[in-house]
Amino acid sequence: MASATPYLVLESLAKYSSPISPVIYPHLSLVLLMVGLIFTGWFFVYEVAATKYTRQLYKELGIAILASLFLGFGFLFLLLLVGIWV
Repeated sequence: MASATPYLVLESLAKYSSPISPVIYPHLSLVLLMVGLIFTGWFFVYEVAATKYTRQLYKELGIAILASLFLGFGFLFLLLLVGIWV
């Protein structure tokens, strides 16, 4: 007959630590949101100032993707900062 599996002792396990320290969440969220807003402003100014003939699709996509990434990660760290663990 096979022996019973020993119980898992929680005290013997290593505590999980986040790859990014929660201490820097405020700074990280602020910087990422500010950079995202700068890229968003740049995108809007580019769209308003460019004519139909001077617009470049890859430039528009690049600016929009960067703005989206920075705002997304900034909002993520803002949620983590206020205690909404996602």
